[in-house]
Amino acid sequence: MTQREVIFPAGRHALYEQHGYSAAIRSGSLVFVSGQVGSRPDGTPEPDYEQQVRLAFRNLAATLDAAGCGFDDIVDVTTFHTDPEGQFPAFMTVKQDVFPNAPYPNWTAIGVNWLAGFDFEIKVIARVPG
Repeated sequence: MTQREVIFPAGRHALYEQHGYSAAIRSGSLVFVSGQVGSRPDGTPEPDYEQQVRLAFRNLAATLDAAGCGFDDIVDVTTFHTDPEGQFPAFMTVKQDVFPNAPYPNWTAIGVNWLAGFDFEIKVIARVPG
């Protein structure tokens, strides 16, 4: 059986308990982060799209930190967007703030029609340094 370590950030949000999932799983030197959304501590979505994306990245940063890594350790990103064409300019502003310089991680963006009340979700795979 593969050894797995469950990762939760400090002050984890209510969605983990409400929906029964882990923020991340560490297996060896890899961390597989569940989709992070722009949820407030009570699990509700941040209504402003750009702020929701920023909050999703903050939630991602907290999860990566709990696993012993950070944005520079991300090797693969998948993002989910409910209105890719309409959201792209605001999303790119945030993305540029988070990843201002190359080398950039692999990235796949997917348009979806439902994210449980959210407009954006990000999941990543990162490698723990060392």
